[in-house]
Amino acid sequence: MIGWLEAVVLGLIQGLTEFLPISSSAHIRVVSAFAGWQDPGAAFTAVIQLGTETAVVIYFRKELWEIVSTWTRSLFIKELRGNWAARMGWYIIAGSLPIGVLGLVLKDQIETVFRDLRLVGTTLIVFACILWFADRTARNKLSLEKHLSFTHAIVYGFAQALALIPGVSRSGGTVTAGLLLDYRREDAAKYSFLLAIPAVLASGLLELRQIGEGPAPAWGPTILATIISFIVGYLAVAWFLRYISTHRFTSFVIYRIILGFFVILAVTAGWIPALG
Repeated sequence: MIGWLEAVVLGLIQGLTEFLPISSSAHIRVVSAFAGWQDPGAAFTAVIQLGTETAVVIYFRKELWEIVSTWTRSLFIKELRGNWAARMGWYIIAGSLPIGVLGLVLKDQIETVFRDLRLVGTTLIVFACILWFADRTARNKLSLEKHLSFTHAIVYGFAQALALIPGVSRSGGTVTAGLLLDYRREDAAKYSFLLAIPAVLASGLLELRQIGEGPAPAWGPTILATIISFIVGYLAVAWFLRYISTHRFTSFVIYRIILGFFVILAVTAGWIPALG
């Protein structure tokens, strides 16, 4: 079972890595393996993500209120349906469908084979290369308000669904998709964060019923990790949005590749087991 020290460490890791394109679930999995802790499991990871997602809700509270209120009113007031906030509501719903469907279909794999560290290391490397290519070729010119469409929302959605595999990164996958579609880095990241809200909240609330039962961690450490991830996550999202407004993703790409190769080496050498 997860103890209090593990809860503090994993909560810090979740908060620091959730919004960076380096995969928070991979880091939780890898750190647990190297520390000799049991794999905290998909349920624990999903629940503590509620902390970081609450940080996103608070950080974007003004935009979210405008989106939710305008979208709701547009259901009854035809004139509001062309408003960017009303359209954004539909785009978030459309973009959330792929991960919702695939998350249910692949639930057993998410909790088992997808957590194999050989797969985690490989996805860290492969998607680092894709992110590098997208960052180098992106024209960095489109904005969400003027150019986001249902087609783009679905593309973002499938990119987000790839994050069901630890090592891909939810923000990394969706930001990469945004860059390939020529969105500005800040806009790609912003929509990535907004798009994650329904999926993460639904997943976390669904997995809540497993906490404290069977092999799942107890409530106390899980709550502590969630609170820590919220505090650290709020600071991380503010920093990340400022950082990418003036920097490319090169440092994250290099870090992912180094970590990925190290994880594969560690498993191959027998330092850590491939499965928890």
